[in-house]
Parts: sequence; structure tokens; C-alpha cells
Amino acid sequence: MSDPASALLTDRIARRVAEHPRTPAILAGTDDVDYATFWHRVIRVAAGLGDMRRIAVLPTSDIDSLVAVTAAMHAGVGVILLHRHLLAHQLTRVLDLAQPGAVVAAARQHRRLRGLGFTGVIHTATDLESDATPRTSAGEDAELLVGITSGTTGEPKLFVRGQMSWARTLDRSDMVFDIGHSDRVSVPGVLDHTHFLYGALHGLTRGATVDLRSVTHALTEGATHLYSVPTIAWDVVRSGIGPLDQVREVLSSAARWPRTGRVALRSVLPNASLVHFYGASELSFVSFDRGIGEADEKSAGELFDGVEARIADGLVHIRSDMLFDGYLTEAGLRDGPVEGWMSVGDRGEVRAGRLRLFGRDSELLIRAGLNVVPAEIEAALLAIPGIIEAACVAIPDARMGEAPAAAVVLDENPPGGTEVWRRLRAALPSPSMPVRVATMASLPRTPRGKLDRPALSATLAAGRGTGFLDESAPE
Repeated sequence: MSDPASALLTDRIARRVAEHPRTPAILAGTDDVDYATFWHRVIRVAAGLGDMRRIAVLPTSDIDSLVAVTAAMHAGVGVILLHRHLLAHQLTRVLDLAQPGAVVAAARQHRRLRGLGFTGVIHTATDLESDATPRTSAGEDAELLVGITSGTTGEPKLFVRGQMSWARTLDRSDMVFDIGHSDRVSVPGVLDHTHFLYGALHGLTRGATVDLRSVTHALTEGATHLYSVPTIAWDVVRSGIGPLDQVREVLSSAARWPRTGRVALRSVLPNASLVHFYGASELSFVSFDRGIGEADEKSAGELFDGVEARIADGLVHIRSDMLFDGYLTEAGLRDGPVEGWMSVGDRGEVRAGRLRLFGRDSELLIRAGLNVVPAEIEAALLAIPGIIEAACVAIPDARMGEAPAAAVVLDENPPGGTEVWRRLRAALPSPSMPVRVATMASLPRTPRGKLDRPALSATLAAGRGTGFLDESAPE
């Protein structure tokens, strides 16, 4: 059964509860729960929130985390989504800015919060349960989520998303993704990552069973859908499982998903529609593609329905009804959309409703006065058979100021070094030729799973790396 357009998130879950109360809602290994039981707990926790404006939740992949988050959203209480990789001073700043009425975490996370210097009361979801009457309507204008950006440099920002922003994002999910009652959705990432939290809540709004167990466990026990990121997809490929015919859809976000990775996953999940979508915390959904991806590695696919894109000063600006409200600061909400438009600094172009991305503006490097785009070098490397991941960063150069250097991850049939350099010379102008290409077992990642560019730059600048490509580019 479909929901009214833009129905709020918890209204959709309540509808699923009424339709299929005894359908398994969440599988978490030792502790599973059906829709009726899950919703009963949500109502009791919502009642215990009283007149709080916000609560801070440090979630893990467990039922209590989803109960606490859903209860707050149902009551119109904003959720400050903490994550396990915050530093002590960052946690202090987040809590000082957001002023939660309660801090909530599973018991096993209490020690982590204490180690970060938090001395206040830490609640579990069970602590908050009450027999009182909860607020029953969040309201379209209510704050839903205060998330924390995971940028690789500088202090993280607090972005604010409203109830209606998520409701409209769910509308797009219902239009594009194929999830319904009787399906089982694998959500193997920790729920402090908004992609995986959204995946779990999206599954619940569709009446599906959300499986929080490990990805191999979930897939081999009947999952029909997988919320993923490219690194998890590679874990599936390397796990040795499959082929698994029952998986119908993989929903991936985060970094570009190269064709080589999609082809490899297709061998394990031969019947799955491989969907990768581009977006950002501030923008929500922007564009998506299906299948093994386009030969053009810069393509980010077609725009979601209702999303407009324009280019100003080389940067992609987005307008849609899914955008965030702004960043939470000491002075209130700041730097939100301007006249409905927002950019997060990605460079690109739009042609006939399709988006191409050239990398983040902050990643542009200047080599002897010439602009070099790392994303173009990465695309040239990924086009070479046998290279499954590639990253390009700037390293210091005494004569040119800075120069591009790259690292690659190879599959079991790696290309020869001569072949790699030949293909790079054919694909790139001279200023974009990397001065070094090192092979690595895996690319360095931030705790949130993004490429750790400063760490990679330091490694490549020091000449570290292994393999046949760790040498200067031929002239």
C-alpha cells in the first residue's frame, strides 16, 4: 500500500504497524522484534521525552538505537546524531551548541562517552520509557535531525534537516527503489552513519524486515536488498559467498562506485539492480544511475524527480524540496540555501537532465600555475582494466609548488606498469600526469569511510607505497 505523498516518516511506520503487526521489523542477531512490539516501545520512549526539544543519540547497530531515534522523530524532538569517531573537544562543542535534553546510548557505549569527557547522565532507551501520553504529531515544520558532517579537514559542522525534508526524500525512495512488505533489507553499516540510518528507517516505512547483522550473514540468509557503500560491496565480492539470486537491489552512496567494482559485485549478486546515488548531507538525493555504470567515470547519473541543477562559477548548485535548513551555530541556523539553491563545492556540468562531476573545488591543485583536476586522473586510472580503486592528491613539489600523485588498488589480474603509463599518457594532458603512482592493499579512509586525503598525501609525499608503479612518470 502506498502512502500519501510527503507523509511524515513515523506516520508511514505507524501505517505499516497497522497493516502487518506481526511481521518481523528488525533482526539484530540475538534480539529480534516485530512491528507491533517495536512500535509499542517507540510510543513509550516518546512519552518519556516530555517537552524536550532535542536528544543526542550515539547509535550502534541495535534495536534500542532505532527505538530511541524513531521515538524522538515521532514526538517532534530533534535527534542529534552523534558518531563514535568524535574527538573529545568535538563532542563538547556539539553538545554545547545543540543543548540536548538527554544523551542516549546503549550501555556498551557509556564507557566511550565517559572517555570523551562527558560527565552528565547517560540514558538508555529503556530508561526513557514512560506510561504517560506522548506527543502524537511531530508537525511538518519540526526539526528532525541534527547531523554532523564528516569532512576530512577542519571542524565538523552541524547540519539541520526537517521533518518535511526527510518525508520528501522518502517520496523519491518510493519512486525509484523497489522495497515492499515481505522484503528483507540488509543495513550492515553502523547507524551513526546517516546513509545506514536512513536505510533502516526507509525499510521500516516500507514494511520490510531490516537486518542489522553482518552483510554476509544477512545476504546468505535471504536479504533481498542491500544498503551499501562501495567498500562494503568489495567486502561482499571478497567474502567468497554467492552467487545469490534472491538479491534484487543494491542501494549505494558515498564515493564514486567504479564500473570494475559493479561488475565484480554483479558476479555475486547476478539479479540485483545496482543503484548508486549522489547526494550530500545538505542536499539529500541529487542524482542516480543503475547497472554497471556508464563508461564515463565522471557521470553521476540522472537527476531525481523534482531536482534542478545549474552551474555557477563552475560549481554545481542544487534546488529541490529535500534540502537542509542550514548549519547550527552559536548564532542559530546559518549558511542554508539561498533563494532555494545550495552548493557543497562540487564542480561539474549538467546535460539533458544528467549530471557529471569533476571533483570537489577544494581538491583542485595548481601545478606550475596550471589547474589540475584530481578526479580526471582518478577516472583515467579507473578506466584501466585491473585497477579497482584509485585516488589522486597533491604532494609538495619544490619547482612546481605542488604536483599530482596517485594510489591504486589492484585486482587479481593487475595491469603491467608500461600499460598503465601508456594509457595515462593517452588520456591526460601533460600537466595532469601524476609524478608517482603507488599500489596499496587499500586506500586510507577516515573513520567515517571517506578517503583520507591528508594521510594519502603524506604517504605519497614520503615515497611510501609498494608495487611496480611506485616510480616517476615517464617523460
